[in-house]
Amino acid sequence: MFLFVGCSSAKISERERSQRTAKITKFYKEWKGTRYRLGGTTKSGVDCSALMQHLYRDKFATALPRTTKTMAEKGEKVKKRNNWEVGDLVFFKIGWRKTHHVGVYLGKNKFLHASTSKGVIISNIDEYWNDHFWQVRKVL
Repeated sequence: MFLFVGCSSAKISERERSQRTAKITKFYKEWKGTRYRLGGTTKSGVDCSALMQHLYRDKFATALPRTTKTMAEKGEKVKKRNNWEVGDLVFFKIGWRKTHHVGVYLGKNKFLHASTSKGVIISNIDEYWNDHFWQVRKVL
């Protein structure tokens, strides 16, 4: 008898990576520039967790909880940065109140998210976000 066990450090295939990238890119083109609105869930204004809900439901047929805090409890935590994959959720804690923020990893230290100042954009984790990094979770 053989037992195969999944692991959060397992890499996805190039084909899967390309498919995920294409889906996320298409989603980004549909939502790019949508303004940020706390509690917002539509293209007239969206917050970070609602954006991830739309992405995962529409492009990956995966349901996510409504809040960033509860999203951060789903899937498997990915401890090593070199094990992050396209489609993983990236989480941050911002400000003295440690407000939670979420986006989706695109590879090459880039992630898609709903920025409070610029709306739906792609940002580089190594810039502002690096100091606020919290965790990465694999939900796909």
